[in-house]
Amino acid sequence: MAVRRATMKDVAERANVSKSAVSLAFNDSKKLSESTLQKIMQAAADLGFAQDPAARMLRTRRTNSLGLLLPQQIDKVLENPYYSLFLQGVGQTCQQEGFTLLLAPPLRGSMLKTIPYAAVDGFIVNGLEYDRGEVTALRQRDIPFVLVDSEWHEGVPSVEIDDSEGIAEIVEHLGSLGHRRFAFVAIETGVEGGYQNWRGPVLRRMEGAIRGLATIGLTPDSEGVTVLEVPCTRVGGSVAFKELWCSDDRPTAIVTFSDVIAYGVLDAAREAGVRVPEDVSVTGFDDLVDSSWTTPTLTTVRQPITTKGRLAAQYLVEAIAGGSHDGPHRQRLSTALLLRESTGPAPAA
Repeated sequence: MAVRRATMKDVAERANVSKSAVSLAFNDSKKLSESTLQKIMQAAADLGFAQDPAARMLRTRRTNSLGLLLPQQIDKVLENPYYSLFLQGVGQTCQQEGFTLLLAPPLRGSMLKTIPYAAVDGFIVNGLEYDRGEVTALRQRDIPFVLVDSEWHEGVPSVEIDDSEGIAEIVEHLGSLGHRRFAFVAIETGVEGGYQNWRGPVLRRMEGAIRGLATIGLTPDSEGVTVLEVPCTRVGGSVAFKELWCSDDRPTAIVTFSDVIAYGVLDAAREAGVRVPEDVSVTGFDDLVDSSWTTPTLTTVRQPITTKGRLAAQYLVEAIAGGSHDGPHRQRLSTALLLRESTGPAPAA
C-alpha cells in the first residue's frame, strides 16, 4: 500500500502554526522568527515533507536557476579546460546567491530550440554575436541575459576582455625577436570570406594581430604571413601545424588564438621532431592551468577566466532582480602577456 505523501497542512498541524507560515518558511523565510522557522523545518523533516519544485515554480514564477547557453554539446564543451575555469566563477556566485546552474546545450542541433525548454530565470550567453537568433529570442521573451565575449549593445549587461591588446603584445614581442614569418591560427568561425567578416572575440584578436604586424611593417597579406582557422581543440592545433609545416612557406612563429590549439601545435611539433622554440616559436591565449606545465612551457596571454564567469553570474542575478539603478553593467577585463619557454629568437634563414 502506498504511503501518503506529507502535505503543507500536515507540517502546519505538527508545528502548530498556520499553512501560510509553512509557505513562508520555504519561500520567504526572512519574514519568520528563527524559532518559528526551526520548528517548521523540524516538523517537515520528521514528516519527510519536501516542497514540490514544479508547484513552487508555477506559484513564484522563479526557478532559482541560472542557465549557461552553450554553443556545443556538453561533452565537447568540457573538453576545453577554459570552461572548467569559467564554471568555477559562475559557481562561486551561484553558491553565494543561492542559485543552481543549468548547462543548456543545443537541442536537436539548435541553440534557439533550447531556450523555451530551459527552466531558468535567465541566461549567460557565451561568445555569441548580439544579432544572433538566440539573443533576439531572449529579448522577445523578456528573459534576463548577460553577454560574455560578445559585442557591446545599449541596455544589455556584458563582460568581455581586451582581446586585441593581448595579441598585439604577442606579435610585437615576436617581432622584437626577429620574426617576420607568422602563422595566425584562429578559432574556427564558420564565416566565409576571410577574417574581414569575422566578429566578436576572434575578430578582436585578429585586429590585435594586425596592429602588432604594423609595428614591423607587415600586414596579413604580406609574404610569409598566413591566417587559418581550426576547431578550438587539441586535434585542431595538431592539424594546423601539419598543414603549416608541409607548406613551402613555413612560419618561424605560430600565434594561436587559444591555449588548447597551442597544445595541439606543440604535440604535432614534438611528433615531427621540430624544436620549439629553436625551429619555431609557439604562443597561446588564455593561460590555462596546463600552460605552465607543457614542454616547453607556453608563452601566452592570461585572461581572468574565473573572474569573468563570476561577474557574468553576478550581473545576471542583478538583472533577474530588476537590474541596477545605474543601468546595466559593462565590464572589460585586462589581459597580461606571460613570457615562457615556447618563444625565442627567429631561427637563421
